[in-house]
Amino acid sequence: MSFTRTTEQSSKYEHLEKMSVAELLHNINNEDKTVPLAVEKALPQIEKLTEKVTAQLKLGGRLFYIGAGTSGRLGVVDASECPPTFGVPFDLVVGIIAGGDTAIRKAVEFAEDDKNQAWKDLSEYNINSNDVVIGIAASGTTPYVISGLKACNENNITTGCITCNSGSPLEQVAQYPVAVVTGAEFVTGSSRMKAGTAQKLVLNMISTTAMIQLGRVKGNKMVDMQLSNHKLVNRGIKMLIDELNISEKEATTLLNEHKNVRTAIEHYGYK
Repeated sequence: MSFTRTTEQSSKYEHLEKMSVAELLHNINNEDKTVPLAVEKALPQIEKLTEKVTAQLKLGGRLFYIGAGTSGRLGVVDASECPPTFGVPFDLVVGIIAGGDTAIRKAVEFAEDDKNQAWKDLSEYNINSNDVVIGIAASGTTPYVISGLKACNENNITTGCITCNSGSPLEQVAQYPVAVVTGAEFVTGSSRMKAGTAQKLVLNMISTTAMIQLGRVKGNKMVDMQLSNHKLVNRGIKMLIDELNISEKEATTLLNEHKNVRTAIEHYGYK
């Protein structure tokens, strides 16, 4: 099936090298403003995928992201931020990038073209039918990602995708596709720009919504966050002050004792 790669279309801006810094920044910003609107159009698709992710996590499943290059890195970032933000196990949301961890910092040649590696990478986690795998690829044509989802489909594992081209091969393979059509990039073909921003926004929406649905947020606070630095400890103290109407000294003592905001709140309620 043929389709148009709008992410590869020529930029509507010419002679970028002749623009001043101010002009470049202004024009990039103008293009970036279009991204949230593109995401908005895809909200019905995002909702279906997020509802399925949440349902599978409630069944004891896990969420996997697979991707290559920028898309893979974005998946790794989102997955790595879930444990400190929401206090979930490190293996509940897993980001896998073509070429392995080396590819997070340095491009691994032709890793995205390997049609067999994604399933091998997923199999190392003993992936099963309770899990969900979301393939991330701006182009929607990355062989590593497409073949990975095909293998998941064959093994009764739920699949979704985030792409920035409508009608792509990846969208055809995914059971719960999300296509955020961001159009031509400011620098022709540089999908780390608008497409990457769109993917980041969607990933934030999926993981944050799922975690809220799993009860990992109280009110609007990250009560299960890991207290891994002074900033977060201070945030936890403030949460306790606001929630329990107690002094800073009492909140500090309570947090030092229980090492977790939610636990501290629950303990205080039984006093």
